[in-house]
Amino acid sequence: MNIVLGVSGGIAAYKAPDLVRRLQDTGAAVRVILTPNAARFVSPLSLAAVSNHGVVVEQWGDPSSGGVDHIEIARWAQLLLVAPATANIIAKLATGIADDALTTYALAHRGPIAIAPAMNTFMLGHPTVQQNLATLRARGVHVIEPDAGLLACGDEGAGRMPDPEALAARAAAILGPRDLDGVAVLVTAGPTREAIDPVRYISNRSSGKMGYAIAEAARRRGARVVLVSGPTALQPPAGVELVSVTTAEEMHREVMARAAASAIVVKAAAVADFTPVEKAEQKIKKKDGVEALQISLRKTPDILAALGALPVRPFLVAFAAETNDVESHARKKLEKKGADLIVANDVSDASIGFDSPQNEVVVIGRDGWIERLPKAGKAVIAERILDIVVAKRARGSK
Repeated sequence: MNIVLGVSGGIAAYKAPDLVRRLQDTGAAVRVILTPNAARFVSPLSLAAVSNHGVVVEQWGDPSSGGVDHIEIARWAQLLLVAPATANIIAKLATGIADDALTTYALAHRGPIAIAPAMNTFMLGHPTVQQNLATLRARGVHVIEPDAGLLACGDEGAGRMPDPEALAARAAAILGPRDLDGVAVLVTAGPTREAIDPVRYISNRSSGKMGYAIAEAARRRGARVVLVSGPTALQPPAGVELVSVTTAEEMHREVMARAAASAIVVKAAAVADFTPVEKAEQKIKKKDGVEALQISLRKTPDILAALGALPVRPFLVAFAAETNDVESHARKKLEKKGADLIVANDVSDASIGFDSPQNEVVVIGRDGWIERLPKAGKAVIAERILDIVVAKRARGSK
């Protein structure tokens, strides 16, 4: 793999030498292009030392080399990874501005492009930045979602560049084998909402991040992906067919309608187990003297069990979000529902629970096979889960 790492002028640029090493660990050869502002944060000499190549900073390259650097590198490279990607560089990439070595190179680059936005959380949420990111996604650019947490400026929220290990895994996945080429994959994600009245509902804390990461990873591997999603704040991956639903009944209907055409179903959604028997037509008001409200609930359709009971069914991957006895509960669910694999995690751990950018899971097969995946970004976990699915299908595991 030949990767060009573009580094723009954000504080996360200090991670660039480690990122080069992580990319090399995946088997990649790496060349680095710095913007002039990035060179204020990280030394070109240190990047040259770890990459074993000269680092390009000046737009016009080395006049003694006899070639135009950005064109020569474009003939060599398979992937352009821009990390960190500041609001400034994102705007330039979206509009085609080429006023430094990195943006000039980006116009000449012939392969896929991935960017890792990293900036203050309020800058990230600015409508212009979000519009530029949407433009790049529509062009097929891989936008690697930033992590959330304490930022260098002291604010807290989304905007941190993912760890170099996670970025390297994403880069390797983009250039990896298309081992699901043409395979129909259905992924469910997010929560469902069960209405109590026009303004209230029963739901859960699922963000949908794990399911969306799996859908994106499957698409990168060549799959034809349908993503049946409950309400989330996430941008659907480019090239994925999105089917939006709200309730468990709607998710059941849409999944079962597509099950026969799917070779693989990954049930990552957190579907409500119960729904109100009756929905109030108007908002329920507080009443003087009434201290309690009783709501009758009924079971929702069991989508996983319905899929497992099909006479001819897809390869079925279940998820189990548990708060105690994780492996024991997951094994019971696997056996009861007839899935091929189950992916379980401990959502009582906030660092890997709902809405976390990271996960740590155990994957269990029907034959008792088990593999524990250590804590990593959800994109990394998604790739590893699909590695297991591909391997198990190839061996005819049912």
